[in-house]
Amino acid sequence: MTARRPDEPHRSTTTLELFFDLCFVVAVAQAAGNLHHAVSEGHVGMAAGHYAMVFFAIWWAWMNFTWFASAYDTDDDVYRITTLVEISGALILAAGVPRAFTEEDFTTITFGYVVMRLAAVAHWIRAAAGDPAHRAAASRYAVGVVLVQVGWLVRLALPDGWGVVSFVVLVIAELLVPALAERPGMTPWHPRHIVERYGLFTLIVLGEVVLATSLAVQTGVDAGDTHLWSVAASGAIIVYALWWLYFDRPVEMSTQLRRSLFWGYGHYLIFSSVAAVGAGLAVEVDHERGDGHISGVTAGYAVAVPVAVYLFTLWALHVRRQQRSRLAAVFPATAVLVLLAPLGPVPVPLVAVLLFLLVAVTVLARRVNATADPTAATVSTGSDDAAS
Repeated sequence: MTARRPDEPHRSTTTLELFFDLCFVVAVAQAAGNLHHAVSEGHVGMAAGHYAMVFFAIWWAWMNFTWFASAYDTDDDVYRITTLVEISGALILAAGVPRAFTEEDFTTITFGYVVMRLAAVAHWIRAAAGDPAHRAAASRYAVGVVLVQVGWLVRLALPDGWGVVSFVVLVIAELLVPALAERPGMTPWHPRHIVERYGLFTLIVLGEVVLATSLAVQTGVDAGDTHLWSVAASGAIIVYALWWLYFDRPVEMSTQLRRSLFWGYGHYLIFSSVAAVGAGLAVEVDHERGDGHISGVTAGYAVAVPVAVYLFTLWALHVRRQQRSRLAAVFPATAVLVLLAPLGPVPVPLVAVLLFLLVAVTVLARRVNATADPTAATVSTGSDDAAS
């Protein structure tokens, strides 16, 4: 297994990577669906905590495969088989999501997660053997991942009171592995390829939101609740706006380790908040139909909170450095207004209106900037100043 060039021209996502993403969306759908049902039943705090834990397992395994494939995708038989084992682990994880939410039993999820991560170790061992220039980094990855997986298995035997503390400790350990492994010399991941992969997964998660919202509204309409069309229309505008804002400008990415990790890690909030928007819209449908056991304010916040998290994170990762002007402050300001929307009579339509206005402002700002500086560069991937 040899390294690929980080400046390789015309590098694009492979069919195996797309298949990997689509299979992982099964786990995303399970997490969002169980979040929806738990919140509708009034278990808001428990649902949020379990969702954050489950989504971390999904996102972290996806992210590590994505960055490894960017550097070492050889597309040989061994690589394909090992990747299919990772996908199998994701399916095992997805099967354990309902029990994690209803019984707080993370055994199946842990087993699926460990399968995914140990398959990744096989990748790193091959990379260490075939790429002497980056052998130190690959070896550190392999050893670090194995040690943390032992920790996850040990966690299953700990008393219930240690669950949250042990989870936080192991998450920190997982996040430290790439930061420490890349220190001897970064693996040759491809900046433009990474940006494309993250964008594609964002699209796939947005598609899952559209499906979840459509099914929820369909259930209500079939039962005779035609007034739910306003929720459907608002949900559509929200999803369209989330897509527009993420892909409004070409994404810039730094090759500095600290900034690239910040960008990569920050997408946990992007992906998880987008999926949670779908769950929130389904909660709103339940509330409108009288099937939920929560107040209208709580149902509104089921949509408003993930939308606000998305806007804050998008501002921190993309907008803050790409738009060095006062207009960049519109994103966090809109996020604050979104958080106030559930206090009004029609929270979801109000969130949709706020996002529509934010899109309008960004479009106007882009046109003004283009008129003022038509020769400005739009993409940068290697300079110290480029980071998002």
